[in-house]
Amino acid sequence: MTPLRNLFAAVAVVGLVGVGAAFQPPTAAYAGPNLTDTSIPDVAERVVDSVVNISTQAATTGPAAWDPFFTDPSSPYYGMEPTARKQMSKGSGVIVTAGGRILTNAHVVKGASQITVTLHDGSDFDAKVIGTDPKADLAVLQLEGKVPVLRPLVFGDSTALRLGEVVLAVGDPFGVGKSVTMGIVSAKGRGGMGIEEYEDFIQTDAAINPGNSGGALVNLRGELVGINTAIASPNRGYAGIGFAIPTNMARPIMDMLIKDGKVARGYLGVNIVTVTKALAADQKLGAARGAVVAGVQDEGPADKAGLVEGDVITAINGTEVRTSDVLRNTIAMIRPGTTVDLEVVRRTAGKTVIKAKLGELPGDTTSPTMKQRRTR
Repeated sequence: MTPLRNLFAAVAVVGLVGVGAAFQPPTAAYAGPNLTDTSIPDVAERVVDSVVNISTQAATTGPAAWDPFFTDPSSPYYGMEPTARKQMSKGSGVIVTAGGRILTNAHVVKGASQITVTLHDGSDFDAKVIGTDPKADLAVLQLEGKVPVLRPLVFGDSTALRLGEVVLAVGDPFGVGKSVTMGIVSAKGRGGMGIEEYEDFIQTDAAINPGNSGGALVNLRGELVGINTAIASPNRGYAGIGFAIPTNMARPIMDMLIKDGKVARGYLGVNIVTVTKALAADQKLGAARGAVVAGVQDEGPADKAGLVEGDVITAINGTEVRTSDVLRNTIAMIRPGTTVDLEVVRRTAGKTVIKAKLGELPGDTTSPTMKQRRTR
Protein backbone atom coordinates (compact mmCIF):
# COMPACT_ATOMS: atom_id res chain seq x y z
CA MET A 1 0.00 0.00 0.00
CA THR A 2 2.98 2.29 0.49
CA PRO A 3 3.66 4.34 -2.64
CA LEU A 4 7.06 3.71 -4.16
CA ARG A 5 9.04 6.18 -6.20
CA ASN A 6 11.93 5.70 -8.58
CA LEU A 7 15.19 6.98 -7.14
CA PHE A 8 18.56 6.31 -8.80
CA ALA A 9 17.69 5.34 -12.39
CA ALA A 10 15.24 2.69 -11.20
CA VAL A 11 17.92 0.86 -9.25
CA ALA A 12 16.17 1.69 -5.98
CA VAL A 13 12.79 2.99 -5.02
CA VAL A 14 11.87 5.48 -2.36
CA GLY A 15 8.78 4.80 -0.29
CA LEU A 16 7.02 6.24 2.69
CA VAL A 17 7.47 3.79 5.49
CA GLY A 18 4.02 3.60 7.00
CA VAL A 19 2.17 0.38 6.30
CA GLY A 20 -0.45 1.27 3.69
CA ALA A 21 -0.41 4.73 3.98
CA ALA A 22 -8.21 20.13 20.32
CA PHE A 23 -5.30 20.25 22.55
CA GLN A 24 -5.81 19.10 26.16
CA PRO A 25 -3.34 20.53 28.69
CA PRO A 26 -1.33 18.09 30.78
CA THR A 27 -3.16 16.79 33.82
CA ALA A 28 0.04 16.66 35.84
CA ALA A 29 3.58 17.86 35.55
CA TYR A 30 6.28 15.63 34.12
CA ALA A 31 9.73 16.35 35.51
CA GLY A 32 11.53 15.37 32.33
CA PRO A 33 14.16 12.72 31.60
CA ASN A 34 17.60 12.35 33.07
CA LEU A 35 19.93 13.12 30.16
CA THR A 36 23.12 12.11 31.93
CA ASP A 37 23.08 8.40 31.06
CA THR A 38 24.34 7.89 27.52
CA SER A 39 24.78 4.13 27.15
CA ILE A 40 22.71 2.64 24.38
CA PRO A 41 20.62 0.40 26.69
CA ASP A 42 19.93 3.36 29.01
CA VAL A 43 18.76 5.52 26.13
CA ALA A 44 16.73 2.77 24.48
CA GLU A 45 14.90 1.89 27.69
CA ARG A 46 14.25 5.54 28.44
CA VAL A 47 12.77 6.53 25.05
CA VAL A 48 10.88 3.43 23.93
CA ASP A 49 7.78 4.18 26.01
CA SER A 50 7.53 7.62 24.41
CA VAL A 51 6.86 6.12 20.98
CA VAL A 52 3.35 4.85 20.21
CA ASN A 53 1.70 2.56 17.69
CA ILE A 54 -0.87 4.16 15.40
CA SER A 55 -3.60 2.11 13.69
CA THR A 56 -5.98 3.69 11.21
CA GLN A 57 -9.12 2.67 9.37
CA ALA A 58 -10.41 4.23 6.19
CA ALA A 59 -13.58 3.36 4.28
CA THR A 60 -12.85 2.33 0.69
CA THR A 61 -15.03 1.30 -2.24
CA GLY A 62 -14.46 0.37 -5.84
CA PRO A 63 -14.07 -2.82 -7.86
CA ALA A 64 -10.29 -2.71 -7.63
CA ALA A 65 -10.50 -3.07 -3.88
CA TRP A 66 -12.57 -6.26 -4.17
CA ASP A 67 -11.09 -7.85 -7.24
CA PRO A 68 -11.97 -10.45 -8.45
CA PHE A 69 -15.47 -10.48 -6.90
CA PHE A 70 -16.77 -7.47 -8.80
CA THR A 71 -14.54 -7.55 -11.91
CA ASP A 72 -14.40 -11.23 -12.76
CA PRO A 73 -17.26 -12.15 -15.18
CA SER A 74 -17.41 -15.64 -13.66
CA SER A 75 -18.09 -14.21 -10.21
CA PRO A 76 -21.71 -14.12 -8.96
CA TYR A 77 -20.99 -10.57 -7.82
CA TYR A 78 -19.87 -9.38 -11.28
CA GLY A 79 -21.34 -6.00 -12.13
CA MET A 80 -22.70 -5.34 -8.66
CA GLU A 81 -21.84 -2.18 -6.72
CA PRO A 82 -19.34 -2.96 -3.98
CA THR A 83 -20.13 -1.89 -0.47
CA ALA A 84 -17.73 0.10 1.65
CA ARG A 85 -15.04 -1.83 3.45
CA LYS A 86 -12.40 -0.86 5.98
CA GLN A 87 -8.83 -0.43 4.86
CA MET A 88 -6.40 -0.68 7.74
CA SER A 89 -2.82 0.54 8.12
CA LYS A 90 -0.25 0.96 10.83
CA GLY A 91 2.46 3.42 11.69
CA SER A 92 4.20 5.03 14.63
CA GLY A 93 4.12 8.33 16.50
CA VAL A 94 6.05 10.28 19.12
CA ILE A 95 4.62 11.63 22.38
CA VAL A 96 5.51 15.33 22.57
CA THR A 97 3.41 16.44 25.58
CA ALA A 98 2.43 14.73 28.83
CA GLY A 99 -1.22 15.44 27.96
CA GLY A 100 -1.31 13.21 24.90
CA ARG A 101 -0.18 15.18 21.89
CA ILE A 102 1.42 13.00 19.22
CA LEU A 103 3.71 13.95 16.32
CA THR A 104 3.70 11.63 13.31
CA ASN A 105 3.75 11.58 9.51
CA ALA A 106 0.82 12.94 7.54
CA HIS A 107 0.76 9.85 5.33
CA VAL A 108 0.21 7.64 8.40
CA VAL A 109 -3.21 9.21 9.04
CA LYS A 110 -4.13 10.28 5.51
CA GLY A 111 -7.79 9.59 4.76
CA ALA A 112 -8.34 7.90 8.13
CA SER A 113 -11.89 7.75 9.46
CA GLN A 114 -10.71 6.26 12.74
CA ILE A 115 -7.34 6.58 14.49
CA THR A 116 -6.33 4.39 17.42
CA VAL A 117 -3.14 4.99 19.39
CA THR A 118 -1.67 2.20 21.50
CA LEU A 119 0.54 3.20 24.42
CA HIS A 120 3.44 1.24 25.89
CA ASP A 121 1.17 -0.49 28.43
CA GLY A 122 -1.15 -1.77 25.70
CA SER A 123 -3.97 0.70 26.40
CA ASP A 124 -5.78 2.10 23.35
CA PHE A 125 -7.02 5.64 22.86
CA ASP A 126 -8.94 7.26 20.05
CA ALA A 127 -7.12 10.22 18.56
CA LYS A 128 -8.18 13.21 16.52
CA VAL A 129 -6.13 15.14 14.01
CA ILE A 130 -5.10 18.62 15.15
CA GLY A 131 -3.55 19.46 11.81
CA THR A 132 -1.59 18.00 8.90
CA ASP A 133 1.05 19.36 6.56
CA PRO A 134 1.24 17.01 3.55
CA LYS A 135 3.96 19.13 1.89
CA ALA A 136 6.40 18.19 4.66
CA ASP A 137 4.56 14.96 5.61
CA LEU A 138 3.85 15.85 9.23
CA ALA A 139 0.74 15.58 11.38
CA VAL A 140 -0.20 16.35 14.98
CA LEU A 141 -2.72 14.20 16.87
CA GLN A 142 -4.39 14.55 20.27
CA LEU A 143 -5.45 11.58 22.35
CA GLU A 144 -9.06 11.72 23.51
CA GLY A 145 -10.64 10.65 26.76
CA LYS A 146 -9.00 10.40 30.17
CA VAL A 147 -5.33 10.38 29.22
CA PRO A 148 -2.77 9.33 31.84
CA VAL A 149 0.33 11.44 32.40
CA LEU A 150 2.63 10.44 29.57
CA ARG A 151 6.36 10.68 29.09
CA PRO A 152 7.17 13.00 26.17
CA LEU A 153 10.45 13.00 24.33
CA VAL A 154 12.64 16.07 24.67
CA PHE A 155 13.38 17.87 21.38
CA GLY A 156 17.05 17.99 20.45
CA ASP A 157 18.94 20.24 18.06
CA SER A 158 19.07 18.35 14.78
CA THR A 159 21.48 20.89 13.28
CA ALA A 160 24.06 19.82 15.87
CA LEU A 161 24.14 16.24 14.54
CA ARG A 162 27.48 15.16 13.12
CA LEU A 163 28.23 12.69 10.35
CA GLY A 164 28.88 9.31 11.91
CA GLU A 165 27.03 10.15 15.12
CA VAL A 166 25.18 7.17 16.58
CA VAL A 167 21.38 7.40 16.51
CA LEU A 168 18.52 5.08 17.44
CA ALA A 169 15.31 4.55 15.45
CA VAL A 170 12.21 3.60 17.43
CA GLY A 171 8.94 2.41 15.91
CA ASP A 172 6.73 -0.53 14.98
CA PRO A 173 8.21 -2.09 11.82
CA PHE A 174 5.86 -4.41 9.93
CA GLY A 175 3.54 -4.30 12.93
CA VAL A 176 5.69 -6.75 14.91
CA GLY A 177 5.76 -4.47 17.94
CA LYS A 178 7.89 -1.70 19.38
CA SER A 179 11.48 -2.04 18.22
CA VAL A 180 14.74 -0.13 18.61
CA THR A 181 17.46 -0.17 15.94
CA MET A 182 20.85 1.51 15.88
CA GLY A 183 22.81 3.25 13.16
CA ILE A 184 24.73 6.40 12.36
CA VAL A 185 23.98 9.69 10.65
CA SER A 186 24.97 8.91 7.07
CA ALA A 187 24.23 12.37 5.64
CA LYS A 188 22.45 15.62 6.46
CA GLY A 189 20.40 18.00 4.36
CA ARG A 190 19.24 15.44 1.81
CA GLY A 191 16.89 17.14 -0.65
CA GLY A 192 15.70 16.75 -4.20
CA MET A 193 14.68 13.15 -3.52
CA GLY A 194 11.14 13.57 -4.84
CA ILE A 195 9.64 12.17 -1.64
CA GLU A 196 8.09 15.37 -0.27
CA GLU A 197 7.69 18.92 -1.51
CA TYR A 198 9.94 20.19 1.28
CA GLU A 199 12.93 18.01 2.07
CA ASP A 200 15.89 18.42 4.40
CA PHE A 201 16.31 14.81 5.44
CA ILE A 202 18.67 13.19 7.89
CA GLN A 203 19.94 10.02 6.22
CA THR A 204 20.67 7.08 8.50
CA ASP A 205 21.53 3.41 8.21
CA ALA A 206 19.53 2.54 11.34
CA ALA A 207 17.09 -0.16 10.24
CA ILE A 208 13.82 1.49 9.15
CA ASN A 209 11.02 -0.53 7.59
CA PRO A 210 7.31 -0.11 6.74
CA GLY A 211 5.53 0.69 9.99
CA ASN A 212 8.37 2.89 11.29
CA SER A 213 6.73 5.96 9.70
CA GLY A 214 6.22 8.70 12.28
CA GLY A 215 8.52 7.05 14.80
CA ALA A 216 11.47 8.63 16.57
CA LEU A 217 15.08 9.11 15.60
CA VAL A 218 16.97 9.95 18.80
CA ASN A 219 20.56 10.79 19.71
CA LEU A 220 22.48 9.22 22.57
CA ARG A 221 21.14 11.84 24.96
CA GLY A 222 17.67 10.43 24.35
CA GLU A 223 16.60 13.59 22.53
CA LEU A 224 14.30 13.57 19.53
CA VAL A 225 16.26 14.67 16.45
CA GLY A 226 14.09 13.31 13.63
CA ILE A 227 10.80 11.75 12.55
CA ASN A 228 11.41 8.58 10.52
CA THR A 229 9.63 8.97 7.19
CA ALA A 230 10.96 7.10 4.16
CA ILE A 231 13.40 4.52 2.83
CA ALA A 232 15.30 3.91 -0.38
CA SER A 233 15.03 0.23 -1.19
CA PRO A 234 14.47 -2.08 -4.17
CA ASN A 235 11.95 -4.16 -2.20
CA ARG A 236 10.36 -1.82 0.40
CA GLY A 237 12.51 -3.40 3.10
CA TYR A 238 15.62 -2.28 4.96
CA ALA A 239 18.53 -1.50 2.64
CA GLY A 240 20.57 0.80 4.84
CA ILE A 241 19.16 4.08 3.49
CA GLY A 242 16.50 5.67 5.66
CA PHE A 243 15.31 9.26 5.84
CA ALA A 244 14.05 11.27 8.81
CA ILE A 245 12.59 14.77 8.96
CA PRO A 246 14.90 16.80 11.25
CA THR A 247 13.30 18.22 14.36
CA ASN A 248 14.49 21.73 13.54
CA MET A 249 12.13 21.51 10.57
CA ALA A 250 9.42 19.45 12.25
CA ARG A 251 9.06 21.45 15.47
CA PRO A 252 8.08 24.85 13.96
CA ILE A 253 5.65 23.07 11.65
CA MET A 254 4.17 21.25 14.66
CA ASP A 255 3.82 24.55 16.53
CA MET A 256 2.00 26.16 13.59
CA LEU A 257 -0.35 23.20 13.24
CA ILE A 258 -1.20 23.37 16.94
CA LYS A 259 -1.73 27.12 16.91
CA ASP A 260 -3.46 27.61 13.55
CA GLY A 261 -4.34 24.13 12.29
CA LYS A 262 -2.32 24.82 9.14
CA VAL A 263 1.14 25.89 8.00
CA ALA A 264 1.65 29.36 6.54
CA ARG A 265 4.87 29.41 4.50
CA GLY A 266 6.90 32.37 3.41
CA TYR A 267 6.86 33.15 -0.30
CA LEU A 268 9.39 35.09 -2.38
CA GLY A 269 7.90 34.60 -5.84
CA VAL A 270 10.89 33.41 -7.86
CA ASN A 271 11.99 30.41 -9.88
CA ILE A 272 15.47 29.43 -8.75
CA VAL A 273 18.20 27.04 -9.88
CA THR A 274 21.32 25.89 -8.05
CA VAL A 275 24.47 27.50 -9.39
CA THR A 276 26.95 25.03 -10.86
CA LYS A 277 30.45 25.68 -12.13
CA ALA A 278 29.31 25.20 -15.72
CA LEU A 279 26.26 27.44 -15.29
CA ALA A 280 28.28 30.17 -13.63
CA ALA A 281 30.81 30.17 -16.47
CA ASP A 282 28.24 29.94 -19.26
CA GLN A 283 26.01 32.72 -17.90
CA LYS A 284 28.85 34.80 -16.44
CA LEU A 285 26.97 34.97 -13.15
CA GLY A 286 29.76 36.37 -11.02
CA ALA A 287 29.20 33.82 -8.24
CA ALA A 288 30.30 30.21 -8.06
CA ARG A 289 27.76 29.17 -5.43
CA GLY A 290 24.17 30.03 -4.56
CA ALA A 291 20.71 30.05 -6.14
CA VAL A 292 20.26 31.91 -9.42
CA VAL A 293 16.95 33.62 -10.15
CA ALA A 294 15.47 32.15 -13.35
CA GLY A 295 12.11 33.93 -13.20
CA VAL A 296 10.26 36.53 -11.16
CA GLN A 297 6.53 36.56 -10.43
CA ASP A 298 4.75 39.70 -11.57
CA GLU A 299 4.04 41.98 -8.60
CA GLY A 300 5.31 39.32 -6.22
CA PRO A 301 7.56 39.97 -3.21
CA ALA A 302 10.76 39.49 -5.24
CA ASP A 303 9.51 41.75 -8.03
CA LYS A 304 8.62 44.49 -5.55
CA ALA A 305 12.03 44.14 -3.91
CA GLY A 306 13.82 44.55 -7.23
CA LEU A 307 15.14 41.03 -7.87
CA VAL A 308 15.67 40.22 -11.55
CA GLU A 309 16.59 37.19 -13.62
CA GLY A 310 20.27 36.41 -13.35
CA ASP A 311 20.62 37.58 -9.76
CA VAL A 312 22.43 35.01 -7.62
CA ILE A 313 21.22 34.79 -4.02
CA THR A 314 24.21 33.77 -1.93
CA ALA A 315 22.87 34.35 1.61
CA ILE A 316 19.64 35.03 3.48
CA ASN A 317 19.75 36.88 6.81
CA GLY A 318 23.48 36.26 6.94
CA THR A 319 23.24 32.49 6.42
CA GLU A 320 24.99 31.11 3.35
CA VAL A 321 22.85 29.71 0.53
CA ARG A 322 24.59 26.91 -1.33
CA THR A 323 21.66 25.38 -3.24
CA SER A 324 18.20 26.32 -4.43
CA ASP A 325 16.70 23.70 -2.08
CA VAL A 326 18.30 25.39 0.93
CA LEU A 327 16.89 28.77 -0.09
CA ARG A 328 13.43 27.33 -0.77
CA ASN A 329 13.28 25.53 2.57
CA THR A 330 14.61 28.52 4.48
CA ILE A 331 12.06 30.92 3.01
CA ALA A 332 9.24 28.42 3.55
CA MET A 333 10.00 28.29 7.27
CA ILE A 334 9.89 32.09 7.72
CA ARG A 335 6.56 33.59 8.68
CA PRO A 336 4.79 35.54 5.91
CA GLY A 337 5.15 39.29 6.32
CA THR A 338 8.72 39.03 7.55
CA THR A 339 11.34 41.20 5.85
CA VAL A 340 14.51 39.29 4.97
CA ASP A 341 17.97 40.42 3.88
CA LEU A 342 19.07 38.76 0.66
CA GLU A 343 22.73 38.91 -0.28
CA VAL A 344 22.75 39.07 -4.07
CA VAL A 345 25.49 39.00 -6.70
CA ARG A 346 24.71 40.69 -10.02
CA ARG A 347 26.57 40.37 -13.27
CA THR A 348 27.10 44.10 -13.68
CA ALA A 349 26.74 45.53 -10.18
CA GLY A 350 28.57 42.99 -8.03
CA LYS A 351 27.44 42.17 -4.50
CA THR A 352 24.49 43.95 -2.89
CA VAL A 353 21.91 43.38 -0.15
CA ILE A 354 18.21 43.50 -1.04
CA LYS A 355 15.42 43.63 1.52
CA ALA A 356 12.33 41.64 0.58
CA LYS A 357 9.06 41.35 2.50
CA LEU A 358 7.83 37.77 2.16
CA GLY A 359 4.28 36.98 1.13
CA GLU A 360 2.32 33.82 1.96
CA LEU A 361 2.77 30.80 -0.25
CA PRO A 362 -0.42 30.32 -2.29
CA GLY A 363 -2.42 27.31 -1.18
CA ASP A 364 -3.52 26.23 -4.64
CA THR A 365 -1.53 24.40 -7.30
CA THR A 366 -1.66 27.11 -9.95
CA SER A 367 1.59 28.65 -11.12
CA PRO A 368 1.83 32.44 -10.91
CA THR A 369 2.91 34.26 -14.04
CA MET A 370 6.66 34.60 -14.11
CA LYS A 371 8.41 37.26 -16.13
CA GLN A 372 11.85 36.67 -17.52
CA ARG A 373 13.58 39.96 -16.79
CA ARG A 374 17.22 40.48 -17.62
CA THR A 375 19.64 42.00 -15.21
CA ARG A 376 19.46 45.76 -15.09
